[in-house]
Amino acid sequence: MVDLKSQYEHIKPEIDQAIQSVIDSTAFINGPSVRQFQESLEKYLGVKHVIPCGNGTDALQVAMMALGIKPGDEVITSDFTFIATAEVIALLGFTPVVVDVDPDTFNLDPEAVRKAITPKTKAIVPVHLFGQCADMETLMSIAHEHKLYVVEDACQAIGADYIFKDGSRKKAGTIGDVGCTSFFPSKNLGCYGDGGAMYTNDDALAAKLRSVANHGMVVRYYHDMVGVNSRLDSIQAAILNVKLQRLDDYSEARRKAANWYDKAFENHPKLKIPVRSPDSTHVFHQYTLVTNNIDRNGLQAFLAEKNIPAMIYYPVPLHMQKAYRDERYKEGDFPVTEHLCNTVISLPMHTELDEEQLEYITAAVLEYVNR
Repeated sequence: MVDLKSQYEHIKPEIDQAIQSVIDSTAFINGPSVRQFQESLEKYLGVKHVIPCGNGTDALQVAMMALGIKPGDEVITSDFTFIATAEVIALLGFTPVVVDVDPDTFNLDPEAVRKAITPKTKAIVPVHLFGQCADMETLMSIAHEHKLYVVEDACQAIGADYIFKDGSRKKAGTIGDVGCTSFFPSKNLGCYGDGGAMYTNDDALAAKLRSVANHGMVVRYYHDMVGVNSRLDSIQAAILNVKLQRLDDYSEARRKAANWYDKAFENHPKLKIPVRSPDSTHVFHQYTLVTNNIDRNGLQAFLAEKNIPAMIYYPVPLHMQKAYRDERYKEGDFPVTEHLCNTVISLPMHTELDEEQLEYITAAVLEYVNR
């Protein structure tokens, strides 16, 4: 699904030098490369504060801890997402409230969010799924109306632009109270291990995020709040410093691959290509088809026989996961999500795809669906 080896080979001298410089300095934790990456990412995103941390799940957890949400409070998020989004809500003792998604963008349906709000609701967690932003202008309006926090799960959409009705733009993750991202190796901006970050324009919140991520400390060995230990190590930061310079080029390479897929599959009665929202650019963390009247799992197996990886993101809605079963929800309550879980399939999507590979992949998909 992701060709990290070929990507590394293209930037090998710079990556190797960056890693060696950290080893030579022995500043493995909170070294200069971490500060450099923080400042570079702040500039790229146009945000006042970037707070690096250990991974994307930690970013979500630290964000919610810093906002002061209390056990029993309700947090609304998508039913169609990776488990980490709901995992941290439940782990902190909050009540996950899942809602259905838009059938075209796969992102939070704002009207479903509005209907789910109760006096216990304290936050909304939009997930910018597969590489494009949720309807943030509407969601922010709803949040302001009901005095709710907004924590953006931007783990799959770094580099995407949200486009407001007045034509202005902001990067994914920089619109709500705090944005969260992951630098897992397969992400659009990925390191060679675990890593994550939080973004905010709020000075006071940034200070709390830094403190929570550092054992609740502001002054060393003086702990003002309950915190955790979550940090981006210097080697990973050095790698990210190299790759951040190429992020826009990487996004463009993904778009070109997506355009190739689109051209091959557009107007096919058995395949629905990804819908581009007019409110967001798309950085194609995944290229996800919705199948129609074919055996989706059979297609996955057929592609595997031809050494083509294809993944199902995601096969089970959150409300049907064993760990998150809730008497409030039953099968059939979220028809869009349930339909997507039964029909979606994601094709290889990365920066190193060439025309020969794309031709091979698309031909194999069409061979199966045209049977």
